[in-house]
Amino acid sequence: MDPAIESQDYQTATHNHRITLFMNDAPKENHPKARTKGLISWSLYDWANQSFPTVIQTFIFAAYFTRRIAENETVGSAQWGNALSIAGLIVALGGPVLGAVADQRGRRKPWIGSLTVLCVISMAGMWFVRPEQGSVWLALFLVAAGTIASEYAMIFYNAMLPSLSGSKSMGRWSGIGWSMGYAGGLVCLAIALLAFVEGDGAWFSLDRDTAQHVRATFLLAAVWYLLFSIPLFMFTPDRKATGKPLGTAVRDGLAQLMESARNVRRFRNIVKFLIARMIYIDALATVFAFGGVYAAGTFDMSEQDVLIFGISLNVTAGAGAALFSWIDDRIGSKRTIMVSLLGLILSGTTILLVRSQFLFWTFGLILGLFVGPVQASSRTFLGRAAPRELRNQMFGLYAFSGKATSFVGPFLVGWLTYLSGSQRVGMSAIMVLFLLGGIGMFFVSDPEAIREIQFQEMPKS
Repeated sequence: MDPAIESQDYQTATHNHRITLFMNDAPKENHPKARTKGLISWSLYDWANQSFPTVIQTFIFAAYFTRRIAENETVGSAQWGNALSIAGLIVALGGPVLGAVADQRGRRKPWIGSLTVLCVISMAGMWFVRPEQGSVWLALFLVAAGTIASEYAMIFYNAMLPSLSGSKSMGRWSGIGWSMGYAGGLVCLAIALLAFVEGDGAWFSLDRDTAQHVRATFLLAAVWYLLFSIPLFMFTPDRKATGKPLGTAVRDGLAQLMESARNVRRFRNIVKFLIARMIYIDALATVFAFGGVYAAGTFDMSEQDVLIFGISLNVTAGAGAALFSWIDDRIGSKRTIMVSLLGLILSGTTILLVRSQFLFWTFGLILGLFVGPVQASSRTFLGRAAPRELRNQMFGLYAFSGKATSFVGPFLVGWLTYLSGSQRVGMSAIMVLFLLGGIGMFFVSDPEAIREIQFQEMPKS
């Protein structure tokens, strides 16, 4: 054979082999049931993790801190916001670095396990936060530490999905995970309220003067997180360890992060996606931050009604994540995100226009149907688009995009409300952010096209 032809054939075969390795992320398992078992166990971690944001950040510990620990609710709200902002900044800055180091080490479960234990310890430590001002700094430290650990754990958890499910069913399993997260948080909250908090109906007789009935819910959340995370470590397969010492992994991880920054053109579509997501996730976070305030101020809803509305919103968000998970696999992540953003804009705009509480409830729950899908499909989008060897790093940047501008939405809503004297005008800023995020997504390529571009622009070896 002509040596030139033989060399060309060898190069073609090598090229085909490289593109096969690059494009094919399906796990090489001989037993489909084992893969399903691993994915179900993976999804249960969403169910487990959600006890922290639901019980601690949103409903019980947040209210307990501002009402019974802080000097007053105004000061407490400011202290709470500052603690979460500092934690968010640490997550944003450290996430990409931690992800890059983890890419060099290979395995993800050790990272998830260590961070899970840290979050569980933080929640369990909240039992010692007594209803007195002397507990302020302990409370703030524990909620900040728990937030950092929980958010960091989700970086590695999210990065596991592509290699577990493969591209064709990734949307389904991402949606299942999100819906299980919403369900797990609500079930944990319901048990906490029924077993410990509610007056005569509580299952245990605990000292209410020292708030033991409230503090016990933090122990419940800690046990919940720990217990339901166990299947992930037992049944979900992990990547193999690279054998690199930690010091070497840190050095190589930082070098890889710098290399990615220098070759940002190769990842330009992922950068555009992260910027678009940064905008619409900021809008989504502002919905949850100000939704209760808007319901109480504009529609004169009581605290109990606001709580019920918040729970109902989470129910519809979980249902939407489950429903759209199948649609994601049919029409793709980008289209699912675009449809969800359109649904959020239309239902959200209607909420700003209606006057009756009944219509507010109706369109509020419709809005909830699109909350879960836009989150689940964002995770799926990056899972499909990110290079296999850089997934932890990319999901670290994903965490960064969720935190870097989290102050913008609340800032805009607060100032527009103040200047106009109208909550409706203030909340309209959220719709503008959803619209800008949708416009940004319009200019992002589909994940399959992104991966092809990345392959074409891979450094030659």
